[in-house]
Amino acid sequence: MGNETDPRRPLVLVTGAAGALGSVLTAELPAHGWDVRRLVRTPDDLGGDTVVGSVTDLDTMARAAEGADAIVHLGGISGPGSPWADYLATNIDGTRMVLEAARLAAVPRVALASSNHAVGYLRRREHPLPADLAPRPDSFYGVSKAAMEALGSFYSDEYGLTCANLRIGSCFPRPTSARMLATWLSYPDLVRLTLAAIEGAWTGCETVWGISRNTRRWWSLDAGERIGFFPEDDAERYAAEVTPDDSDYVGGATPPTLLPR
Repeated sequence: MGNETDPRRPLVLVTGAAGALGSVLTAELPAHGWDVRRLVRTPDDLGGDTVVGSVTDLDTMARAAEGADAIVHLGGISGPGSPWADYLATNIDGTRMVLEAARLAAVPRVALASSNHAVGYLRRREHPLPADLAPRPDSFYGVSKAAMEALGSFYSDEYGLTCANLRIGSCFPRPTSARMLATWLSYPDLVRLTLAAIEGAWTGCETVWGISRNTRRWWSLDAGERIGFFPEDDAERYAAEVTPDDSDYVGGATPPTLLPR
C-alpha cells in the first residue's frame, strides 16, 4: 500500500474567489474532494493556486481554465445600480469569456451564478414557482443575468458543455428581512448546490433555484433535486428577528410607476 499513490483530485476554478460566496467555496470545497484554483482581480496574501486577472480577458481565462475539471463562475458585478456598460463588459461579455475558455480548455462543467433578479418582475404566487421560468428581469443587473443564462444554454447546445444556471436567492449568513424567509440560501446549502452542479450525474443545461429548504419559499426545489441538490437549512428559525417586506415581486422591487406623458 505504501507504494500506491492517490488518484488526482479534481480541480475547480472559482472566479470571483475573493468575494463573499467565492471565499466560502474556496474554504469548503477542498473538504469535499476538490482542489481549488482561485481567480481574483487583485493580488492577495492567501497564496495557493491563484490566478490574478479579469474574467473579461480571454488569455487570463484560458490560463486559469487549463487543467480544470469544472468552473464555478461567481465573478462580476453583483447587484443593481451600475452603468449598463459595466454589466455589458463584465457580466455579459465576461461570462462569454468564461464559457469560451471552458470550451478551449475542454472543461466539461460550468456553474453560472445567476440571480432571482433574472425573473425579478414576476409576481409571487401561492404555489412554488418552477425554476425554468422565462426571464422577467427587474433591472439591468437582472438583464445581465438573463443573458448569462442564455449564454450557458447556447454553449451547452452548441458545444456539449454541461452547464448549471443557478438562480441564487439571498445568500447570506442569516436572513435579515421577511423576504429572505422565502429566498434565503445558507452558506452550507450554497456548498451543496455547487457540488450538485459540478459533480452531479446529469448533463445538458439546467436552471435551478438557489435557495434553502425554507418553509415560506416561493420557489420550487424540484429542478434542484433533479441535479442532486437537497438543501437542508430553513430560514424559519430566524422569523422572529426580521422586519416585514411588502414587495409583491420575486426580486423584491418597488412596484414601478409609469413615466409622465
